[in-house]
Amino acid sequence: MAGMQVEPINVARDGSIDMGHLSAKIEKYGPQLSCVMITYPSTNGVFEETIADVCQLIHDHGGQVYLDGANMNAQVGLCRPGDYGSDVSHLNLHKTFCIPHGGGGPGMGPIGVKAHLAPFLPSHPVVNPMADMGRQSKSFGVVSAAPFGSSAILPISWAYIKMMGARGLRKATQVAILNANYMSRRLEEHYPTLYKGQTSRLVAHEFILDVRELKKTANIEAVDIAKRLMDYGFHAPTMSWPVNGTLMIEPTESEDKEELDRFCDALINIRQEISEIEQGRMDPRTNPLKMAPHTMEAVIASEWNRPYTREQAAFPA
Repeated sequence: MAGMQVEPINVARDGSIDMGHLSAKIEKYGPQLSCVMITYPSTNGVFEETIADVCQLIHDHGGQVYLDGANMNAQVGLCRPGDYGSDVSHLNLHKTFCIPHGGGGPGMGPIGVKAHLAPFLPSHPVVNPMADMGRQSKSFGVVSAAPFGSSAILPISWAYIKMMGARGLRKATQVAILNANYMSRRLEEHYPTLYKGQTSRLVAHEFILDVRELKKTANIEAVDIAKRLMDYGFHAPTMSWPVNGTLMIEPTESEDKEELDRFCDALINIRQEISEIEQGRMDPRTNPLKMAPHTMEAVIASEWNRPYTREQAAFPA
């Protein structure tokens, strides 16, 4: 990428960055170190307790820190990336500030940099944001047809921010984190949460349900649970990412408690169906999970030869 070699960093058993592996990589490639890209909080659903140490370590060896803003909705109003060491940060407006996800084009948003990188920002021949820098500007040129991005998309984020205000945006962040922790706790007797904070034992704004053991006990995989959720009227959460064979749930701040409980109840009911398979009371190959989703065509067909009822198939809730 851009003439550079990408070196992945291992994840520790608790879902955090493996600091030993990072240090070893820095020692090996120190003179060639350009930058590190990090998501905070991590996609494993934890706030990296060593985030400031990671940034400092990279800076001590001449590198820069690029913060992936994908999980900024767990930070807005609570912390600032520049304070803990980020040099460059981008904002995914479709994830945090209300624009359509892919509606009318790719995701977009601003990229913020610290002052020492400002001279290298792109310019524009119509409205040049670098004009005030004069000879200090080291811009490499134009990267966008419009100097400030899409005029059709950005007003949506502007209006959202204006309507929410500082207190509202901070509240949205707090509720997103609260919702994730509420769901993780409600489901922990039925599905283990794979990663939690080392000290707090809490998650961030999203969490990973580890369903890999069910493959051994009931021949059920993440995709089976995802399909069965469709019968309950839910779109499946993220499957097998960032950890293969798991489900990653991000409730956000948008849903009320009733809807969160409805989703949790569906997952709990599905876990009870899995228990039926484990106990030999359901066929391991022909059951509501393996045969899901149950379409209208299948349910109203004249012939029904499955070892469970149509009602259980299509109206489980």
